[in-house]
Amino acid sequence: MARMHARRKGKSHSTRPPVLARPDWVKMDREEIEKLILDMTREGKSLSEIGMILRDQYGIPTVRQVLGKKLLRFLEEKGVPPEIPEDLRNLLERAQRLREHLRVHRKDWKNKHALELIEAKIHRLAKYYKRVGRLPQDWKYSTAVAKIE
Repeated sequence: MARMHARRKGKSHSTRPPVLARPDWVKMDREEIEKLILDMTREGKSLSEIGMILRDQYGIPTVRQVLGKKLLRFLEEKGVPPEIPEDLRNLLERAQRLREHLRVHRKDWKNKHALELIEAKIHRLAKYYKRVGRLPQDWKYSTAVAKIE
Protein backbone atom coordinates (compact mmCIF):
# COMPACT_ATOMS: atom_id res chain seq x y z
CA MET A 1 0.00 0.00 0.00
CA ALA A 2 1.30 3.45 -0.82
CA ARG A 3 2.08 6.17 1.69
CA MET A 4 -0.40 8.96 2.18
CA HIS A 5 1.86 12.01 1.94
CA ALA A 6 4.82 10.57 0.03
CA ARG A 7 5.24 9.14 -3.42
CA ARG A 8 6.69 5.81 -2.34
CA LYS A 9 5.45 2.48 -1.16
CA GLY A 10 5.49 1.52 2.50
CA LYS A 11 6.85 -1.59 4.13
CA SER A 12 4.46 -4.33 5.03
CA HIS A 13 3.91 -5.31 8.64
CA SER A 14 5.55 -8.27 10.34
CA THR A 15 3.92 -11.66 10.05
CA ARG A 16 1.84 -12.84 12.97
CA PRO A 17 1.95 -16.37 14.32
CA PRO A 18 -0.45 -18.37 12.12
CA VAL A 19 -2.01 -20.41 14.93
CA LEU A 20 -4.28 -18.74 17.46
CA ALA A 21 -4.02 -21.59 19.97
CA ARG A 22 -2.18 -21.02 23.24
CA PRO A 23 1.52 -21.94 22.92
CA ASP A 24 2.85 -24.77 25.08
CA TRP A 25 5.79 -22.77 26.45
CA VAL A 26 3.58 -20.17 28.18
CA LYS A 27 3.53 -21.34 31.81
CA MET A 28 1.63 -18.42 33.35
CA ASP A 29 -2.05 -18.75 34.23
CA ARG A 30 -4.67 -16.62 32.56
CA GLU A 31 -5.33 -14.78 35.85
CA GLU A 32 -1.64 -13.95 36.29
CA ILE A 33 -1.45 -12.51 32.80
CA GLU A 34 -4.62 -10.47 33.32
CA LYS A 35 -3.24 -9.08 36.59
CA LEU A 36 0.05 -8.23 34.88
CA ILE A 37 -1.75 -6.38 32.08
CA LEU A 38 -3.90 -4.40 34.51
CA ASP A 39 -0.86 -3.47 36.62
CA MET A 40 1.03 -2.21 33.56
CA THR A 41 -2.04 -0.25 32.45
CA ARG A 42 -2.24 1.46 35.84
CA GLU A 43 1.46 2.35 35.55
CA GLY A 44 0.61 4.25 32.36
CA LYS A 45 2.07 1.93 29.73
CA SER A 46 0.58 2.08 26.25
CA LEU A 47 -0.94 -0.94 24.53
CA SER A 48 2.09 -1.50 22.32
CA GLU A 49 4.45 -1.20 25.30
CA ILE A 50 2.42 -3.81 27.19
CA GLY A 51 2.56 -6.13 24.19
CA MET A 52 6.32 -5.75 23.81
CA ILE A 53 6.94 -6.34 27.53
CA LEU A 54 4.77 -9.45 27.49
CA ARG A 55 6.59 -10.70 24.40
CA ASP A 56 10.14 -9.91 25.49
CA GLN A 57 10.08 -10.56 29.23
CA TYR A 58 7.35 -13.17 29.66
CA GLY A 59 7.47 -15.09 26.37
CA ILE A 60 3.84 -14.41 25.42
CA PRO A 61 3.73 -13.98 21.63
CA THR A 62 0.32 -12.29 21.47
CA VAL A 63 -2.30 -11.53 24.09
CA ARG A 64 -4.98 -12.83 21.78
CA GLN A 65 -3.48 -16.32 21.83
CA VAL A 66 -3.63 -16.44 25.63
CA LEU A 67 -6.80 -14.49 26.47
CA GLY A 68 -8.80 -15.19 23.35
CA LYS A 69 -9.37 -11.47 22.72
CA LYS A 70 -7.29 -8.48 21.78
CA LEU A 71 -5.67 -6.32 24.42
CA LEU A 72 -7.94 -3.32 23.83
CA ARG A 73 -11.10 -5.45 24.08
CA PHE A 74 -9.81 -6.95 27.34
CA LEU A 75 -9.15 -3.50 28.82
CA GLU A 76 -12.58 -2.27 27.70
CA GLU A 77 -14.21 -5.22 29.46
CA LYS A 78 -12.29 -4.44 32.65
CA GLY A 79 -13.36 -0.79 32.44
CA VAL A 80 -9.90 0.76 31.95
CA PRO A 81 -9.61 1.59 28.24
CA PRO A 82 -7.17 4.33 27.21
CA GLU A 83 -8.86 7.75 27.08
CA ILE A 84 -7.27 8.55 23.71
CA PRO A 85 -6.41 5.85 21.13
CA GLU A 86 -2.71 5.13 20.89
CA ASP A 87 -2.21 6.12 17.25
CA LEU A 88 -3.88 9.48 17.85
CA ARG A 89 -1.80 10.03 21.00
CA ASN A 90 1.41 9.33 19.04
CA LEU A 91 0.42 11.86 16.38
CA LEU A 92 -0.35 14.45 19.08
CA GLU A 93 3.08 13.91 20.64
CA ARG A 94 4.79 14.17 17.25
CA ALA A 95 2.95 17.41 16.48
CA GLN A 96 3.95 18.80 19.88
CA ARG A 97 7.63 17.96 19.31
CA LEU A 98 7.49 19.59 15.88
CA ARG A 99 5.84 22.69 17.35
CA GLU A 100 8.67 22.99 19.89
CA HIS A 101 11.19 22.67 17.05
CA LEU A 102 9.43 25.40 15.05
CA ARG A 103 9.50 27.79 18.01
CA VAL A 104 13.30 27.75 17.82
CA HIS A 105 13.66 27.40 14.02
CA ARG A 106 10.98 29.70 12.65
CA LYS A 107 12.13 29.54 9.01
CA ASP A 108 12.12 25.76 8.73
CA TRP A 109 9.59 25.61 5.89
CA LYS A 110 9.91 21.89 5.33
CA ASN A 111 8.92 21.09 8.91
CA LYS A 112 6.11 23.64 8.80
CA HIS A 113 4.70 21.65 5.93
CA ALA A 114 5.31 18.41 7.85
CA LEU A 115 3.33 19.85 10.79
CA GLU A 116 0.44 20.66 8.45
CA LEU A 117 0.45 17.07 7.20
CA ILE A 118 0.53 15.66 10.74
CA GLU A 119 -2.34 17.90 11.79
CA ALA A 120 -4.33 16.78 8.76
CA LYS A 121 -3.82 13.17 9.87
CA ILE A 122 -4.92 14.11 13.40
CA HIS A 123 -8.12 15.68 12.10
CA ARG A 124 -8.93 12.68 9.90
CA LEU A 125 -8.25 10.20 12.69
CA ALA A 126 -10.25 12.22 15.22
CA LYS A 127 -13.18 12.36 12.80
CA TYR A 128 -13.06 8.57 12.48
CA TYR A 129 -12.82 7.96 16.23
CA LYS A 130 -15.75 10.32 16.87
CA ARG A 131 -17.82 8.44 14.33
CA VAL A 132 -16.92 5.07 15.86
CA GLY A 133 -17.47 6.32 19.43
CA ARG A 134 -13.93 6.03 20.81
CA LEU A 135 -13.71 9.83 21.27
CA PRO A 136 -16.40 12.14 22.67
CA GLN A 137 -18.27 14.16 20.06
CA ASP A 138 -17.11 17.47 21.54
CA TRP A 139 -13.38 16.52 21.40
CA LYS A 140 -11.45 18.98 19.28
CA TYR A 141 -7.76 19.17 18.42
CA SER A 142 -5.92 22.29 19.41
CA THR A 143 -2.40 23.03 20.60
CA ALA A 144 -3.68 23.15 24.19
CA VAL A 145 -5.05 19.63 23.85
CA ALA A 146 -1.74 18.45 22.43
CA LYS A 147 0.16 19.94 25.41
CA ILE A 148 -2.10 18.46 28.08
CA GLU A 149 -2.14 14.91 26.78
